Amino acid sequence: MTTARKTTTVFLTILCALLLTIVGLTERWPAWIWATSAALLVVVPAAAMKIAAARRGPVPVVFEEQLTAPPVERTDCQVSQVALPSLWDDYDFVFSATVRWYLVEPPGRAPVLNPAGLAAETVLNRARALTEKREPGLASLVQHELGGLLSRMFPDATGQLQAMAENVSLTLRPQDQERLDRLAKVRKDKAVWEHQRTYEQSKRQYLGEDVLKDTGSAVVWWLAKNDEHVEKTVADLGLLAQLTSAANDSDIPERLQELLSPSRPDEPDGPDELDGPDGPVSSGAFAGSPGHRSAADHLSDLFDAMGFPEEDPRRAMLAAQLAHIIKEQNRYETAEEVLRRFAPPEPEDDAA
Repeated sequence: MTTARKTTTVFLTILCALLLTIVGLTERWPAWIWATSAALLVVVPAAAMKIAAARRGPVPVVFEEQLTAPPVERTDCQVSQVALPSLWDDYDFVFSATVRWYLVEPPGRAPVLNPAGLAAETVLNRARALTEKREPGLASLVQHELGGLLSRMFPDATGQLQAMAENVSLTLRPQDQERLDRLAKVRKDKAVWEHQRTYEQSKRQYLGEDVLKDTGSAVVWWLAKNDEHVEKTVADLGLLAQLTSAANDSDIPERLQELLSPSRPDEPDGPDELDGPDGPVSSGAFAGSPGHRSAADHLSDLFDAMGFPEEDPRRAMLAAQLAHIIKEQNRYETAEEVLRRFAPPEPEDDAA
């Protein structure tokens, strides 16, 4: 402080001397004025310094050294292809990231440690706490969750450093991803198949328990389908009666016998006569009366009335569908009889 004060005094003295010299040369002072001015230049600054020092007093000025904080040293390391568990067993995520950290304590006072290992452990523990609660099929979503979770500095268990992660990558192994895709496809196919099965069961139940419950229900259903063709419905009463009796494995009521269609022109009007030991015998004696005919016989008459000849494949197709409906009514013997009559199993190939 004293050195600075002396420097300032000398500077002001020289400045005043220059000003007085300029003024004296301009005004052409006499010699005694020059001598007086020189004396004042020496006396006045010295007196001013003494007066200022007396007013200020001996106040010591203490300057503390301004120490700047040491720069925070940040370092990083790479973590690659680390398996982290998921919610499902044996389906692990594959984790990769850039781990960054900084030491909380100065390096001089910190114990000897491996900061990269502590930082990687801290990041992996935080990532594992999240991935073990997530399903493996959500790898892309979990990757973004980890990116947000690990983007903030977090202290490790010892409190000696704080760590975070950048460039987070989370995937599944290719074989695990392929298995998940196959499982998803199977689940979707199963859902479609169950809906189809439910639809078929509902359709069979509707036909067996509602439409073909009796001839009256079948007539009402057929009339609703052909509401603009009443004559057609009336003409099909015999067919509906035969269809209903075949579906329910029952005989056609006597009051509906007259509605049955007449015999085909190529068939004889009466029963065939066979030569027996005692003369001609009617085939009706062996087949029994119409009231004792089987469901397969009634179904054959229905197919004939619909114009489906013996070799027509539609007979086997319709018989198989009706057999399913008959089984729904717990008439298994009748259903088997219909299948044997109209849809027999194909003979096995001898070469095979």
